[in-house]
Amino acid sequence: MENIRNKRNRKFRTREYYGNSASDYHLLPFRFIELSESKEILVNEVGESLIVPRGTALKIAQRCIAENDPIIPDLISRFFISRKPIPELIDVLATRYRTKKSFLDSFTSLHIFVLTLRCNHSCHYCQVSRVTENREDFDISYNDIDLGIDHMFKSPSKKLTIEFQGGEPLLAFDKLEYAIERITRLNKDFKKELSFVVCTNATVFNTKNLQFLKEHNVLISTSLDGPEFLHDANRPKTGRNSYQLVLNGINYARKMVGHDQVSALMTTTRLSLDYPIEIIDNYLENGFNNIFLRPISPYGFALKNKTKNIYDDKKFLEFYKKGLDHIIKINQRGRYFVEDYTAILLKKILTPFCTNYVDLQSPSGIINNVVVFNYDGRVYASDESRMLAERNDLTFLLGHVSDSYESIFYGKKSKELSKYWSNESLAGCSDCAFQSYCGADPVYHYASQGDFEGFRPTSGFCLKNMGIIKHLFELMDFRKEEVMPIFISWISN
Repeated sequence: MENIRNKRNRKFRTREYYGNSASDYHLLPFRFIELSESKEILVNEVGESLIVPRGTALKIAQRCIAENDPIIPDLISRFFISRKPIPELIDVLATRYRTKKSFLDSFTSLHIFVLTLRCNHSCHYCQVSRVTENREDFDISYNDIDLGIDHMFKSPSKKLTIEFQGGEPLLAFDKLEYAIERITRLNKDFKKELSFVVCTNATVFNTKNLQFLKEHNVLISTSLDGPEFLHDANRPKTGRNSYQLVLNGINYARKMVGHDQVSALMTTTRLSLDYPIEIIDNYLENGFNNIFLRPISPYGFALKNKTKNIYDDKKFLEFYKKGLDHIIKINQRGRYFVEDYTAILLKKILTPFCTNYVDLQSPSGIINNVVVFNYDGRVYASDESRMLAERNDLTFLLGHVSDSYESIFYGKKSKELSKYWSNESLAGCSDCAFQSYCGADPVYHYASQGDFEGFRPTSGFCLKNMGIIKHLFELMDFRKEEVMPIFISWISN
């Protein structure tokens, strides 16, 4: 009992206990991680970083950095230490922090309308429960479109992105046409900055729908998984060559609406892992200036075919690194070509600005940046949330479009999720050096590990992002002269 009492009464050690101070400065919040056997990375609260000799963080904490050490000005100017308890430029630091979190100012800006579950493909990694083309009972109703649009215009965001998904949304073209026309008409009063996107497999284009998309400046996002043998294996269409159909659709759309209005997205299946260079070269051959090396998501019906869709996250990192190295070489040969995920991370690492990429936001982008109005009128916290719902998991169901705006966006479910959507307060994230570059993503961790917070040592989300971010720092340190001009060009355009 006496020992317990003594432990409770222990006093904090004096500064002298930790050694004599070589410099007179105060510590500001920062985190660190080793980069190599000889170097480590320091990162402060707003994402400013320094690559320094290993052991520097300990010396800073013990105040063993000599007053004339050339690192002192860098540590002060980048807000790792301060001459005063409160830095003279504290307002600058506060501005940078507000800028990093400025995506919160506008609240929900991306509104996804799932127009139908009907589809003319049978992709084995599909994350929703698609139905055949004749099942119009799986289309969204006009009334639910109206109610979703009404909720959307209540968002405080000055900029609204409206994304139409399916299934294949162009199979319910009448609903897409109605939604865009109504939004455009109502916006004469609301005066929001609107962006329209349609996610399509590019196989049901015709003159009518493409002319309408052009007239309303709708961006077209399609799926292209790489060379013909790979795309056809991943995205089969009964009795038809899916690859040739999508290329025909891409070229037709480019001719009708403009080259830059058509983008493509690939999904990395187990088969894809062996062909990063072939996939990238296929995008080049087909006139694209960018690619998103995207892993498969652990949601919905994609999990049913584990032999094709489930793989070790380390394998994806190998795929990504090999692909990125190939892309760097392409740029060195004078061809501008961007890896999109890398560009998103580089913006967070090298600039004070935020991004609108939901997965890498803290607080999480669910509800704060995105919401989904499903074909059945149900409202979900994110696109991935409605994928879970297709397997009868309604964990992230916020309500129905007929409910009030307040109950959907500020109701009991939203408040419950808010406990887990800031990585600053999550175990394994709160002390991670890469915290300011990453996100929380409670939907991913719920789907893959069974709880909103997740366990970072075995988290695929954590393994992937830590591996990629660390690799980018390695490139910027060991191949600085080679890669930095390329990386800067990616975040400057």
